[in-house]
Amino acid sequence: MSSATVETRTGHQNAIGWLWRHFRAFRRTRPFWGGLLAMIAGVPILYFPYAHLALGSVTIAMSTTAGAGSLLIGILMIILGITGWFQPAVRVFAGIATILLTLVSIPMSNLAGFGMALLPGLIGGGLLVSWAPLPEPEAAAENAVAENAVAESVAAEERAAAEAPTAKLPAQAVPGEQAATADPGEAR
Repeated sequence: MSSATVETRTGHQNAIGWLWRHFRAFRRTRPFWGGLLAMIAGVPILYFPYAHLALGSVTIAMSTTAGAGSLLIGILMIILGITGWFQPAVRVFAGIATILLTLVSIPMSNLAGFGMALLPGLIGGGLLVSWAPLPEPEAAAENAVAENAVAESVAAEERAAAEAPTAKLPAQAVPGEQAATADPGEAR
């Protein structure tokens, strides 16, 4: 049986395909990657001030007085990433706030989670600020029709200008032609 003879089924073929199509539509209609990077940047800021890292038999506690500030910054960055996903209208605010919180976390939260939150936070904030929704399909079609109308009118004006007779000024005429085109009454 070849693929040309197989009948295609209408509707949902499987749950994974349906889920993937809806996820793709969700991802394309909002600043998905900026929000994801903002949330990823919030995790190390939250984690390191409260972590007890074990190096062999030695336990290292990173608890400092900046623990409450790190908790606040990390939670706010995660909330800003989620806000960018579900409220794309406030993406500029969420992006600027993410960038500022990332920069504030450098001195407040163990050098921005030992640098692991610095790049994702700055890039995610930039992506949130720079994302713009796609134009509506109806508006894009109307713009295309208007652009075609303008292009046709410009082309018609150019054809009319090319067909119109042009008069030569005396300075543009060849010296031999000047006497032939001159009015005999003017020579007197």
